[in-house]
Amino acid sequence: MRTNRVDLSKYDNRWYYPGRGVLLRTIWYFVNALFFINPLNPSSSVKVFFLRMFGANVGKGVVIKPGVNIKYPWHLSIGDFSWIGEKVWIDSLDKVLIGRDCCLSQGAMLLNGNHDYRSALFNLITKPIVLEDGVWIGARSLVAPGVTCKSHSVLAVMSVASTDLNPDTIYRGNPAVEVKLREIV
Repeated sequence: MRTNRVDLSKYDNRWYYPGRGVLLRTIWYFVNALFFINPLNPSSSVKVFFLRMFGANVGKGVVIKPGVNIKYPWHLSIGDFSWIGEKVWIDSLDKVLIGRDCCLSQGAMLLNGNHDYRSALFNLITKPIVLEDGVWIGARSLVAPGVTCKSHSVLAVMSVASTDLNPDTIYRGNPAVEVKLREIV
């Protein structure tokens, strides 16, 4: 018989500070809903403007497609000429560093937070995510908290990266495993 059980009535994440106060987070919530998640706004330049206004570091030539959801832009850095595809979710509870020439395909998810399944209190855990230059995250793939995708690595469609990806390597599956080297011609 089990004695230890999860007790969500005692869940407490007051220790977590999202990086900005309630007013700015509330304003961002509406900007995100109107200009990012809303598929009727196709303009990357407007989105880049708002990201910078809310503290994101965004390089030149960045393309942001419709339907993108970004939790906290002040934790986000996007390098030059990177692409953020339709319906990408960047759950930036912690730092998200996206290098230059990266591609996040449709429906990809960068997940900075999770919960400790071993804890009866289901404690929140946050860790940064790093996508080095030239990384490609395939459609509907997920990058877990604390993962670094090294330079020019590829996470194939509908795969889950729960550990670091080696440079110039293609990964596939759940959990993602090395498939072959990436050859760029």
